[in-house]
Amino acid sequence: MQSRKLVLAAGFSLLVALPAFTWAQSKTAHPGTKEEEIRYKGAAVPIKPEQAKEQLTPKAPPLSTAEFTRAKQIYFERCAGCHGVLRKGATGKPLTPDITLPKGTEYLKVFIAYGSPAGMPNWQTSGELTEKDVDLMARFLQHEPPTPPEFGLKEMKATWKVLVPPAKRPTKKMNKLNIDNLFSVTLRDAGEIALIDGDSKKIVSTIKTGYAVHISRISASGRYLFVIGRDAKIDMIDLWAEKPNTVAEIKVGLEARSVETSKFKGFEDKLAVAGTYWPPQFVIMKGDTLEPVKIVATRGMTVDTQEYHPEPRVAAIVANHHKPEFVVNVKETGKVMLADYSDLNNLKITEIAAARFLHDGGWESTQRYVMMAANQSNKIAVIDTVEGKLASLVNVGKIPHPGRGANFVHPKFGPVWATSHLGDETVSLIGTDPVKHKQNAWKVVQTLKAQGGGSLFIKTHPKSTNLWVDTTLNPDAKVSQSIAVYDINALDKGFVALPIAEWAGLGEGAKRVLQPEYNKAGDEVWFSVWSAKDQQSAIVVVDDKTRKLKAVIKDPKLITPTGKFNVYNTQHDVY
Repeated sequence: MQSRKLVLAAGFSLLVALPAFTWAQSKTAHPGTKEEEIRYKGAAVPIKPEQAKEQLTPKAPPLSTAEFTRAKQIYFERCAGCHGVLRKGATGKPLTPDITLPKGTEYLKVFIAYGSPAGMPNWQTSGELTEKDVDLMARFLQHEPPTPPEFGLKEMKATWKVLVPPAKRPTKKMNKLNIDNLFSVTLRDAGEIALIDGDSKKIVSTIKTGYAVHISRISASGRYLFVIGRDAKIDMIDLWAEKPNTVAEIKVGLEARSVETSKFKGFEDKLAVAGTYWPPQFVIMKGDTLEPVKIVATRGMTVDTQEYHPEPRVAAIVANHHKPEFVVNVKETGKVMLADYSDLNNLKITEIAAARFLHDGGWESTQRYVMMAANQSNKIAVIDTVEGKLASLVNVGKIPHPGRGANFVHPKFGPVWATSHLGDETVSLIGTDPVKHKQNAWKVVQTLKAQGGGSLFIKTHPKSTNLWVDTTLNPDAKVSQSIAVYDINALDKGFVALPIAEWAGLGEGAKRVLQPEYNKAGDEVWFSVWSAKDQQSAIVVVDDKTRKLKAVIKDPKLITPTGKFNVYNTQHDVY
């Protein structure tokens, strides 16, 4: 039997392990709300209860110190990912005292216990919370939200370490690794990454990192690997060293998702940038040491109702290829900020109004336009990084979650970029050529039917004719343990499902399949087969041409492998 439930952390999304329970055991359904959506929204945040001080409200029901501590823990583990750390609302509704006090304890208890059709989980009837916990949370929500501390330059510098100074690093590559075909693999629950040789399929080394590394990014030169954990710890790894190792580290906040490096000509490897969920800000650092230089707050007005939001999280950052800029997605306000890093003392930011709940995305094939998913708005924002403006807002399916997306040439509509969805079974193909295929540009030119909702990643490669779509969060084990693959030249024929988890040959465990990732050559595609921490996981390698099993990577060190990032493809934005 599966010993743990896997629930997705809001943001890229990788999952958090919670006590023994499966959503399928839920006693009360949510009309109109799919299980895969609840898995996505039900997210813990890595903020410790003791980091947020109690703020008692005189008119609210009494809470003891012990009760307040317990309530904070429950809120950060179960509620903050949806309602926000400050309870001002994110993908969920606001839960501030001006709203909750008039409702009263009994009303709130019913709402928490039984949930709502809009997506609020049924915490008591599902077995997640006891009746006592529900009563506690109903009282807690009527008090002022406990606020975690800010995290500024002083706090960052207290955590900053240069383990190997630039002067003591090698001046040439000191190992025989084929770095271009190296994979950085997140070992989520171990707080590590594994560097896997794409040629031999062997683990080169495992390196201690922050908790639950969200993404790996490569410097413009391909030498340095930057990884960021959900706990906002960044590790900078030198791939030229005899044995790749961490040369600098820093903690930039309490919760984070994104890191990137400068790529514009003349600024290669000069700067790094990281965005945080808490506090809501991003920081620009020196690219060789991670020394923090400039912190920029993202608090401000929303693009639609023009209301102040105190907690707009930085969800994703990409480096502009055409200007010395970082393209920063601000989730709750729906703004894309183009930060010109050419003069940090006189920082210039272009603010683009897109759509609320910006999440992840990537470049279309020419690397001029960035396609950013505004997930709860069911839109893709198209950002022109040459003109520095919004090119279009494209309506797509329910809760797009593309990762970086997938680029290919459609046999009928020309160049397209594709996204799959968390909230429905569709794949949206958007035309991306405003020059030779103007009539198709920034429109959904075709909608494909996939296996179901709960998709996190979609992938192809310039040398491939396959389009791969995972369905990691689907409640049907047969679906979540397989992968859908389309022939790009015959999309109307639909997909073929491949039993990736079965090919892994594992024992017990959830065995969810996620994140197709190509090798440099584009002739192999790698899949994480992810079980719980105390069960065996694996990476399955498939021959892209034949769609047949090529290799299975198993190792006791592969603890909850999730995200995988090929060095060359990540460095050059190949997807």
